[in-house]
Amino acid sequence: MLINDPVELEAWLTWLRAPGIGDRELRALVTREGGAYPALRAALAAPAAFGLSARTQAALRAPDAGLLARERAWLAQPGHAVVTFDDPDYPALLGQSPHAPAALFVAGQVELLSLPAIAIVGSRNATPTGLAHARDFARALCASGLGIVSGLALGADAAAHEAALGCGGRTIAVCATGLDRVYPERHRALAERIAREGALVSEFPLGTPARAPHFPRRNRIIAALALGTLVVEASLRSGSLITARLAAESGREVFALPGSLQNPLARGCHRLIRDGATLVECAGDVLEQLRPLVAGLRAELDADEPDAQPGDAPSGTNADPPADAEARRLLAALGHDPVTVDEAAARSGVPIARLAALLPLLELEGLVECLAGARYARVRGRAR
Repeated sequence: MLINDPVELEAWLTWLRAPGIGDRELRALVTREGGAYPALRAALAAPAAFGLSARTQAALRAPDAGLLARERAWLAQPGHAVVTFDDPDYPALLGQSPHAPAALFVAGQVELLSLPAIAIVGSRNATPTGLAHARDFARALCASGLGIVSGLALGADAAAHEAALGCGGRTIAVCATGLDRVYPERHRALAERIAREGALVSEFPLGTPARAPHFPRRNRIIAALALGTLVVEASLRSGSLITARLAAESGREVFALPGSLQNPLARGCHRLIRDGATLVECAGDVLEQLRPLVAGLRAELDADEPDAQPGDAPSGTNADPPADAEARRLLAALGHDPVTVDEAAARSGVPIARLAALLPLLELEGLVECLAGARYARVRGRAR
C-alpha cells in the first residue's frame, strides 16, 4: 500500500534519512504520535524532550530537498514503493523481529514479502558443488510452494536467485545499498530481472553505497523474512553464519549441508550442525522441519475463519481442499488461466494479507500452482 498523503510521505523520507535514530526508536515515536508527520512536528517542537542529537535535529529541520525529490520521483515509477512498519503490506514475519526496520524500499511485487519463504545463503566463493546445491534446493523448494530469499551476492546467493527465476518461482533479494544501486555491479541484469519477476528490498534510502556495516544489517532482514535459513557452504568467518545466528535468535529454523572434511567451505556448516542446526541432504528434509510451521499457520487460519463448521472435512490432503470458507472461495474464483495475487483477491474477495498465507498452503496441498511472474492457477485435473 502506497503512502497517499504527500505530507506523510515527505515526513517518512525525512525520518529515514536522519542519522542517529534507530528503528525501534522511530517505530515507537511514530506509533505514539500517530504518524510520521505528527512525530516530526512534535520532535522539532521539543527536540530535548525526544533526546535528539544536534545532528539529528539538523537533518530533520533541513533535509536535502534534492534527495527527497529524487526519492519521490523513484517512488512514482510503477513497481516502486516504500512500505512502513504500520502498513498492512509490511511482512508479518519481519514485523515479529525486535530489530525490524521501520520501513522498506521495494522494487517489484510487494505482496511477495508476505509469502512463506526459505532463505538460501552461502559463500561468495562457492565451489561448483556448492553452487549446484544452491540451485537444486532452490528449484525443489520453489516447486513445493516456497519463495527464495537471499542477498544478491556472488556465489551461492546468485545461484539460488537464478534457479528460482529459471523455474518460475518467487525470489526476493535483500540489498545492502539503496535500490538505485546494484552491488555487485556485475549482478545488474540479475537485479533488474528480480525487480520484474520478484522483489528487490532494502532499508537504505536511494544513493546509499555498499559499506561493510550494511551487510550484517541486510542479513538480519534476510533471516527475519524467511521461515528458515539454509546454509549451503560457508567458511568459519562467513557472513552466512551471521545470517544463521540471526535466524536462530529470531526463533527460525536453521539448516546446513554437510560437506567434505577437505573443503574449507564446509567448516562453517559443520559448526552450525554441532551448534544445533538441522543437517539436511535434500529439500524433503527442509520441508519436513517446516511442516509444523505450515500446520500451525493452517490452524491459525482455520481458527480465525468464522464460517468454518465443526463438521467440515480436515484440510492438508490432496484428496480434499482446505475446509475454511476463504480457501473455498479462493479455489472457486481461480481458474486454469494464471492470475496475479491482486487479481485473485479481487475475484475471491479474500484480503491480500490472507491470500499471502492461503496460496502457498494450497500449493503444498497440490491444489494450486504458482507459475512464472508469481501468477497462480488451479492445478489442471483437480476438482473441488
